[in-house]
Amino acid sequence: MENKDWLVAELKTIEKWEQDQKGIWFWERIGRLPFKLLDKITPSFIQKKIGVLLDELGQFVQSGGQYLTQEKMVLKKLQKHSNQQELTIQDIASLPLSTMDEVSGNLKTNRGNLATIQGATTGVGGIFTLAIDIPVILGLSLKTLQEIAITYGYDPKNKEERIFIVKCLQFSSADIVGKQAILNELSSFYQRKEATKTEMISQLQGWREVVFTYRDQFGWKKLLQMVPIAGILFGAITNRSMINDLSEVGIMLYRKRRILEKLNQTEKELAES
Repeated sequence: MENKDWLVAELKTIEKWEQDQKGIWFWERIGRLPFKLLDKITPSFIQKKIGVLLDELGQFVQSGGQYLTQEKMVLKKLQKHSNQQELTIQDIASLPLSTMDEVSGNLKTNRGNLATIQGATTGVGGIFTLAIDIPVILGLSLKTLQEIAITYGYDPKNKEERIFIVKCLQFSSADIVGKQAILNELSSFYQRKEATKTEMISQLQGWREVVFTYRDQFGWKKLLQMVPIAGILFGAITNRSMINDLSEVGIMLYRKRRILEKLNQTEKELAES
């Protein structure tokens, strides 16, 4: 039963998760090393390929580009779990949170398995196949976040949602200071203030920082995948880890938005009754 007390308890769970993100993980410690060192040991064609992320993320924010996902698959999953004949994205908001959680959890598992296979496949040739892996894992990351967005009733065809998705991508790769800054940026978005859309769009001026942060962390995680054959193991592990972490971020941040909106709706209904 999604009463106010239950929703508040779930919100506190997410807020605790946000606090836990302040810990320093192994990859973050590595990421604090001078990026110039990585520049020296990373071949130029790999650096150029990672640099392409900048243009592709910009295209995604502006129009969705080649990464804009189809919503039909997610809607079918939601229909199956909710026993409804037909659903639109607008209808999802009225579904129980448990249905959204179940579908998003399945998506996380499926996309994690896909990332594992893909990472192992492109890890066979070490540095030579790493160039193939980079755009593929970016595409999988963006599509996974879009599917999670749809699961909680948010349409990635809207530019504001694509900005939010890029913020999720940034959050998953940020260090402690960066994570806190992003949470602060999103606070007004959660509160649904009138100026929210303007503020979120204005943040596009700094979207290049998203890529630079992502590039640093991405480069270190992919470093060991440059070794032929051994790259199979490293590729499978790093890709699975990246997608699982990203999925968790997307689920938590979108779940928080949906809980807050359900709480607002509950309070309105109580006020009217």
